[in-house]
Amino acid sequence: MKRIAIDKAMARLTEILKILENEANDLETSMKLYEEGVKLVSYCNRTLSEAKQKISKLSENSGDE
Repeated sequence: MKRIAIDKAMARLTEILKILENEANDLETSMKLYEEGVKLVSYCNRTLSEAKQKISKLSENSGDE
């Protein structure tokens, strides 16, 4: 998945959820939306994990000074 801003990824996840909850979709459309949502969740988790690691490193390094 290409890099996008996490807020845009979260907005798209919200949009997908609303579509799946509120609209009558055929199975193929629902599956495509679900697959996109799974990829976005994975991307967001990975991005947040990387940010957490960077923050931890910065916190450790600032304690050395």
